[in-house]
Amino acid sequence: MASPKKKLQGLVAATITPMTEHGEINFSVIGQYVDYLVKEQGVKNIFVNGTTGEGLSLSISERRRVAEEWVTKGRNKLDQVVIHVGALSLKESQELAQHAAEIGADGIAVIAPFFLKPWNKDVLINFLKEVAAAAPALPFYYYHIPALTGVKIRAEEVLDGIQEKIPTFQGLKFSDTDLLDFGQCVDQNRQRQFAFLFGVDEQLLSALVMGATGAVGSTYNYLGKKTNQMLEAFERKDFSSALNHQSHSNKSSHSTVLFCIQRFINFVVKLGFGVSQTKAIMTLVSGIPMGPPRLPLQKASREFTDNAEAKLRSLDFLSFNDLKDGNLEACS
Repeated sequence: MASPKKKLQGLVAATITPMTEHGEINFSVIGQYVDYLVKEQGVKNIFVNGTTGEGLSLSISERRRVAEEWVTKGRNKLDQVVIHVGALSLKESQELAQHAAEIGADGIAVIAPFFLKPWNKDVLINFLKEVAAAAPALPFYYYHIPALTGVKIRAEEVLDGIQEKIPTFQGLKFSDTDLLDFGQCVDQNRQRQFAFLFGVDEQLLSALVMGATGAVGSTYNYLGKKTNQMLEAFERKDFSSALNHQSHSNKSSHSTVLFCIQRFINFVVKLGFGVSQTKAIMTLVSGIPMGPPRLPLQKASREFTDNAEAKLRSLDFLSFNDLKDGNLEACS
């Protein structure tokens, strides 16, 4: 894997944790999953045991083993493996951070504790600082996702002076739609080489305009190649193509992917879109069985899968040849 000093940028797939029909982790497909991300989607950075990976629904021993498997299978194939080590218990979070360092991960990320919550910036920073100190050689990222944690402390406020308290702080995973807050994070830290990783996939182009240096998301598991086309257009300052790449399908030109991606996400959100549905779509597109989610989440319905497949085809994201035998059975 790459040196941990290398800046994390570009697309980062928030990995799914594959499971059997009985709710046990299916470690056997992770090697195949790595190859799919690299060869089919052009994605070489991953974020393990986060929201998409059901990290907080796994036991500590499971989280350790999942992290080990991704690091092992990703060696010499992936650029960076970042492990989410957030937990309600400081001790558990520290244990996971130390373990990530021991197995050779490239970074760690932490969400705010969300049951007994920090009530201000200083309390939150103290928690993050203690976790980061358990892995002093690893880059540290704050995972800002207020809709799930209920911790409404603005990211801009958290970043103010954070490197003085946490020397290993390297960046932010910003999973919120408050683009003013995100823009201020970038604007107030221009002199620092932080990674500003945006986490709301359908708003990525807006975040790029505001200074995002990369993105972490679930859709990059199966729309990574399409999203990379948008990033390339943005880098060329070809904003018209970049917009078309995230927006609408026009098969007669190369402008096929921000509106196109937005159309797909908008469609599945109306059907009910979350981790369960992400697992079903990934199974459908990749041919790798992701299995059901763990309770309290419920398995995606066959109706959802059929509708998602039809939408993917209509947007030219999926051809009949892309489907592997038995894909649909795994998420029916």
